[in-house]
Amino acid sequence: MINKEDIARMLGEIRELQCKSAKEVEEARVRLLGRKGVITALFEEFRSVAPEVKRELGRPLNELKQAAQARIEELKAGLGEESAAGPREDLTMPGDNFELGSRHPVSIVRQEIVDIFRKFGYDVAEGPEVEDDYHVFEALNFPPNHPARDMQDTFFVSTGHPNPLLLRTHTSSVQVRAMESMKLPIRVICPGRVFRNEAISARAHCIFHQVEGLYVDENVTFADLKQAILLFAREMFGPETQIRMRPSYFPFTEPSAEVDVSCNICHGKGCNICKGTGWLEILGCGMVDPNVLEASGIDSRKYSGFAFGMGLERIAMLKWRVNDLRHYFENDMRFLQEFAAAPEV
Repeated sequence: MINKEDIARMLGEIRELQCKSAKEVEEARVRLLGRKGVITALFEEFRSVAPEVKRELGRPLNELKQAAQARIEELKAGLGEESAAGPREDLTMPGDNFELGSRHPVSIVRQEIVDIFRKFGYDVAEGPEVEDDYHVFEALNFPPNHPARDMQDTFFVSTGHPNPLLLRTHTSSVQVRAMESMKLPIRVICPGRVFRNEAISARAHCIFHQVEGLYVDENVTFADLKQAILLFAREMFGPETQIRMRPSYFPFTEPSAEVDVSCNICHGKGCNICKGTGWLEILGCGMVDPNVLEASGIDSRKYSGFAFGMGLERIAMLKWRVNDLRHYFENDMRFLQEFAAAPEV
């Protein structure tokens, strides 16, 4: 039966109660004050005692309950922000070391090329990746059914009308839009992603990136083109770099050339990267065909220009000696982390 001695004993135990965690505090609260707790049971028993006993035990019993509630709150406050859901946070511990990511190697090369040509006075122009047939082919001197269209296996988005939509096969379409909308003289570079229906291998992919350049003004010559490419090559690969130009064919330039740079790995002596030749192919270029100028509303009798284009993955492969182009698209963290120390350009 309930008595003052038991209440006094419990009051002493409550005042000495210690808990090391929020979980222990909650367990103590349930044990003392819960629906089936010890103090709750005493109040249930208190209802059935004689009236004279109620007068004797009522105040000590209330003091016991109040002391238990106060001790539970005191223990919670002593644990700070800790809750029953988990351990208290130690504000003296050092913060988590969140590692910063690195820029993708293609992005690094793209920015480096853009910065080089900006120093030469070129602006950056961009255009849509889903383009129409006119800007990708016809305005660039690819007439309908011209065999040169077979040089690029195209992803068509819509067909069945005279100007179908397609995924652009080169960023030359941006050059066309620049000639249509910009005031002369025009000096732009056009970086972007392009698409061709090709089998994926170590040297080819159906998605890749290009940077193309265009300069249109009065009295622009092939010598200006050669000088621009030479300056770029020496900025990109080192001041000792040499270039050579080989005759080639592109429908939108005439004359056209492929450009090689001296191998910066063997310095022209011959190695497995340059296949023993001492040279590495980096881009194609040429003088803008008069038909292309006229298609964009530029008088080819007054103005001339040159254009060039290079694959970013190709430049990045040469720069870092990567032997498989697929690495750039697989998002393998082991590969990408190798560029964490690459300079921010």
